Amino acid sequence: MKKLALFASVLLVCISAGAQTPKGVKYSYTEASDLTLIGKIQEGTPNPYHRVDTVRYKGFTKVENGQVRMSAGIAVVFRTNSTSIRIKTEYGTPGFPTNTNGFSARGYDLYIRQDGEWIYAESGLPNDKNNEKPFTLISNMDNSMKECLLYLPLYSEVRSVKIGVENTAVLEAMENPFRHRIGVFGSSYTHGSSTSRAGMSYIAQLSRNTGLQMLSLGCSGNSKLQQYFANVLCDADVDAFLFDAFSNPSCEEMEERFFPFLDRIVEAHPGKPIIFQRTIYREARNFNLKERKEQEDRIATADSLMKIAVKKYPDVYYIYPVGHSEDHNATVDGTHPDNHGYTLWAKSIEKKVVKILKKYGIR
Repeated sequence: MKKLALFASVLLVCISAGAQTPKGVKYSYTEASDLTLIGKIQEGTPNPYHRVDTVRYKGFTKVENGQVRMSAGIAVVFRTNSTSIRIKTEYGTPGFPTNTNGFSARGYDLYIRQDGEWIYAESGLPNDKNNEKPFTLISNMDNSMKECLLYLPLYSEVRSVKIGVENTAVLEAMENPFRHRIGVFGSSYTHGSSTSRAGMSYIAQLSRNTGLQMLSLGCSGNSKLQQYFANVLCDADVDAFLFDAFSNPSCEEMEERFFPFLDRIVEAHPGKPIIFQRTIYREARNFNLKERKEQEDRIATADSLMKIAVKKYPDVYYIYPVGHSEDHNATVDGTHPDNHGYTLWAKSIEKKVVKILKKYGIR
């Protein structure tokens, strides 16, 4: 027992330590929105870290209203030669979802480009007891100029995100390294539920793998083909759509809402590719017969509707993602994939999505 307690204490110290703040170093801070924000489906929101202007767009429930104000899928890109980076956050509503850890829900995920590839660098989050106090995300780097990709929290509303670099260092905006604008509407899967950090959502991975900019409108449990979501999507400045639209709605909701939803999107975006994804296999159905029946019915209903849709509209497509592993272990709770499951998902659709988009000159 004493050995176990000692191990736990050492582990706690290691976790708490994270990136150490260099002693005697002074920092200057820049608001992230003054650099280059990417991944936003709607530009010009009053709060730059909101995905949707909920004053302009009406109809959302209280929960949905909070979700579209979360910074899920948004990232900031910048250049710096600082050897350490600090983050200072002012939260509107910090998120504490039961199946997603703090790094993903409230924290930050940093990638640095090396030899043309985005390489994971560090993740971090502030102390929950004093979450507006600056924290050191990464330290002890060399002083070469680096191109940075910083993912914002998936399940929190933020009012301000300030990036701190050493006073003697350079921090500057850089051009968006991702091409085109692909609108992604979907469920908790698209929102990034159960990832260990924000950069591991399937759309973040797909974006890094292809160089295409994915614009997230993932809303956990609430992607149900609602007309008020269609209002946002119809007005969105996009080159294509990728939808995870069959994971949340019931069979009855699909049958009632699907074509009114799709018809509006097609009318608003004529000639643009609209790619629907079949909902993924859920491990919860392995032995739960009720869950199995519900999932089979949901898939059958979606398949039936999409069979009609792809014949009705030449620019509508239907693809099948794979978010589970052969050993059935790539899940957190039987419903949501873990990091590995989301990696499998991203890889399973990458070639299909790229092939479709190339038909439209989206490369």
